[in-house]
Amino acid sequence: MNLVSSTKSPGPASKDSYGRTIDYLRISVTDRCNERCLYCMPEGYKGWAQKPEHLTAGELIRSVEAATSLGFRKFRVTGGEPLIRKDIIGILRAIWELPGTQTLGLSTNGTRLAPLAREIKQAGVRSVNVSLDALDVDLYRRITGGDIGAVLAGIEAAREQGFEVIKLNCVLMRGVNEGEYVKLIEFAAERAMPLRFIELMPLTRTDVLDDSNFLSIQELMSRLGGVGALTAIDNYRPGHGPAKYYEFQSDRLPSPARLGFIGAITSPHFCETCNKLRLTADGKLRPCLGRLGEIDLLGSLRAGEDPARAFEEAIANKPENHEFLDRYVPGRPMTAIGG
Repeated sequence: MNLVSSTKSPGPASKDSYGRTIDYLRISVTDRCNERCLYCMPEGYKGWAQKPEHLTAGELIRSVEAATSLGFRKFRVTGGEPLIRKDIIGILRAIWELPGTQTLGLSTNGTRLAPLAREIKQAGVRSVNVSLDALDVDLYRRITGGDIGAVLAGIEAAREQGFEVIKLNCVLMRGVNEGEYVKLIEFAAERAMPLRFIELMPLTRTDVLDDSNFLSIQELMSRLGGVGALTAIDNYRPGHGPAKYYEFQSDRLPSPARLGFIGAITSPHFCETCNKLRLTADGKLRPCLGRLGEIDLLGSLRAGEDPARAFEEAIANKPENHEFLDRYVPGRPMTAIGG
């Protein structure tokens, strides 16, 4: 499948109204998922059952090509679960072959990674993020509805393929997976993989910020400080996101762990360096994860318009800050936005 048209040359980096360089696009290729994580997909959600218009593979590549003409260089393919899309390898390869692409990553739940890891690497993917909220078999099933065995097999397959970076992501959930954090750190340290802890955001339910559910990165860091030593790493960036990284040393670890902390709710100035837009599977450009405004890229494409104009509009409408702390009510769940 040849999807690369290469009609546009890479352009200089774009800046938003606040002087931030916008060069990173997260691309959701589907809102479908074979898991049902508590924080991502609400119970009973069947958004895809209505068969909304979704971007075709060709439209996805035209969109990414338009983004490169405006200086986007960094791309991450997400879902839902991107590996359930049958044409995913062709899409990945086509994005990688665009002249403007510098980095290409994939975010996955890992359940289908094992049989596809080699093809994904050959298609140009350099980094893989795997969601891993628990190692306990029953708890993992409670959180995701899935099989931890398949995820662990996927992680090992990715290691064998030698991706430049394999990051593990864990969402902090008070009263749910608090007993797993040290075990996850040990797991990551043994494999020399960065592990990122992410605060809950009100993207699927509005009650996630309640004291009964929410656990801040500051509280977790304080707990870890009681069993080991955390030291900030100023020059370590294994990706393009907002995580702040620390080295964690403990007598329980064979070697120091590298931990990232993403605190959209509690970190001051969290949005000051935001460099991204999101493209949803149904063709909407989202300037901010924590605000409801969207630009209709799919409509522009099918009207024969230059998709770069939609990107320019999205950059121009990128807000200074999110609204998570201002009684934010999600317009669509996380699985329909893209991870």
